[in-house]
Amino acid sequence: MPQEQAVSIRRSLSRRRSLRSGVDRDDRGWTLLHIGARKGDLKEVKRLLDEGMDVNVSGRGPKSKGVTPLHLAAEGGHLEVMDELLERGANIDAKTMGACGWTPLHRAAKERRKEAVKFLIENGAFLADDIDDNRFNPPLHYCPGLEWAYDEMKRYKQDNLSAGDASSSSYSSES
Repeated sequence: MPQEQAVSIRRSLSRRRSLRSGVDRDDRGWTLLHIGARKGDLKEVKRLLDEGMDVNVSGRGPKSKGVTPLHLAAEGGHLEVMDELLERGANIDAKTMGACGWTPLHRAAKERRKEAVKFLIENGAFLADDIDDNRFNPPLHYCPGLEWAYDEMKRYKQDNLSAGDASSSSYSSES
């Protein structure tokens, strides 16, 4: 067997072996929890969290610095996994490292996962009041789905105001 092929096989095997521990990372800097969240594998995510994996474990790869399992679940639109991660204490506003500091909301918006955007906003994800507030949000040309997030935030606030008006008017009519 040529030496290059042997090295390639060893590297592949060592990568697989290192991932079994649940602590080591793949070549992207992801743990098994990252991979499970990205695939939307709720059973695997629960198993890893039950075994004590940190729900906010941060990716360390050159292209995924700071990415958490919640970022990846949001990007894939995996609502059940997102819900489980939040129930277990995931930081809904975790930021990736780098110039933009993207949150799970940004990742969901970029991939145009409307249900994930709605879910994150309903669960308290931070979104600046103004879409032009560049202290937090990356420029729109990097994340065009953010318009949906703002539309959803407005709709959510309006629904809550309407529900509040309806319950206060029914309460006052009962008194």
